[in-house]
Amino acid sequence: MADSDTKTAPAAENAAGAASPLFYSRPEALNPIRHGSLGLAARADFGFARSAHAIPVVASEMPAAMRSYPIVFIGAAKAPVIITGLRQNENLFVDADGKWTEPHYVPANVRRYPFVLADETTTTGRLTLCVDRASQRVVDQLLAPFREDGGKIAPFFNGTEAADATKQALTFCNQFQVDFNATRAMIDKVDAHGLFAPRQSKVTLEGGEVLNLTDFRVIDEPAFNKLSDEAFLDLRKSGALGLVYCHLASSNSWTSLVYQASISGQRR
Repeated sequence: MADSDTKTAPAAENAAGAASPLFYSRPEALNPIRHGSLGLAARADFGFARSAHAIPVVASEMPAAMRSYPIVFIGAAKAPVIITGLRQNENLFVDADGKWTEPHYVPANVRRYPFVLADETTTTGRLTLCVDRASQRVVDQLLAPFREDGGKIAPFFNGTEAADATKQALTFCNQFQVDFNATRAMIDKVDAHGLFAPRQSKVTLEGGEVLNLTDFRVIDEPAFNKLSDEAFLDLRKSGALGLVYCHLASSNSWTSLVYQASISGQRR
């Protein structure tokens, strides 16, 4: 029986000013002079997330995410993440063609790519819409006639004005940042009540392979159930109760994750 250690390594932080957000290698602030001829190829390709075994989520998407993935908390910030793989650099929900396995929820962190809000200077605190120049979906419109996908490209700019693709990306990323900040406040509130506990999980795959998952935290359900009425009300007023309940319910998705690992192994 094989025995291997798989750690849910901390995913890149999504806070404002993060130097290396998850998935991004060449983020550049969008502007019409530098990116006037570029656009977004109109095709879904999640190949960039193929090696992401833990993906940050925000509280507002946990009700949908909990049905498909375990939700745990990692790092000093206790960032909430969904577990998408049982080994390092393995996402069981992205196939060889870059498609996300249906009907599983696609996290907002994935859907916003290749756009992100970031503070390029890391000092002003002012966020700017950026795009990952390394993304295969960021293409030159002049090359559209030569593309195998038919050349459908949504431009970033119409002259000096932001085009629809850029406006939609900005709206999405702004809302994501609002949700991220709200989630951080909820995590801080849960932490203030001492509800986080370190945990390890042992998973047995078909064929007998045993994987030990370490370095993550969960919300201690017995401790949560022992909260005073005052503390429980404090969590409710902060909006954190939904986060707590979604996390606890997501523990049922470990079975789903093991099943996904088994069918992924059968495809190999």
